[in-house]
Amino acid sequence: MNNLSGNDLLMTIMQFRPTAYAYVKGDANHPNIMGEVLFYAMNQGTLVLTEVNNLPERPGKCTGNVFGYHIHEGNKCSGTAEDPFKDTKAHFNPNGCEHPYHAGDMPPLFENNGFAFSIFYTDRFHPDDIVGRTVVIHDMPDDFKTQPSGNSGAKIACGEIFYYVQ
Repeated sequence: MNNLSGNDLLMTIMQFRPTAYAYVKGDANHPNIMGEVLFYAMNQGTLVLTEVNNLPERPGKCTGNVFGYHIHEGNKCSGTAEDPFKDTKAHFNPNGCEHPYHAGDMPPLFENNGFAFSIFYTDRFHPDDIVGRTVVIHDMPDDFKTQPSGNSGAKIACGEIFYYVQ
C-alpha cells in the first residue's frame, strides 16, 4: 500500500474493517455529545477517523471551538462528581516523552456548527497498543507546550477503546 497516493490509500483503507473503535459520549454537562472514533492498522501505525456531534458551539465567521484530543492511559470513562472522567488518568505515554510528543497526543478537533470530523495518520501507536485505553475530548485547545497535558482544560467527552468485532 505504500505506493498509493493519499486519496487512493484512504479509499483502500476505508474498505476494510477498523481494528479498534470507541463510542464517545459527553459528561453530565454535555450529555448530547456523541461520536465515533475508528482506528485502522496501517503500515507501522494507525489511521484515526473521528466524527463527533453536538460539541459546544461558538458561532460566527471567525470563531469556532477547538478541543484538545488525546488517548489516555486509563481504561474507564468513569470518575468522581468533580472529575467525571478521572479514571482515564494521564495521556498515553509509554515512552516517557514530553508533551506534545506523547504517543496519545493527537491533533485538535475543530468544531463546525457543533460537528467535528478528523482523519490523520500516526506512527506513535498501533491499534493493539491502545485497546483497553480511553479517548478524551477536552473543553479547551491543546497549547502544545504546557507540561504535562497541554493546558487543555476539563474532560468533556470520553470513549473506551475496544477491538472491532463483527
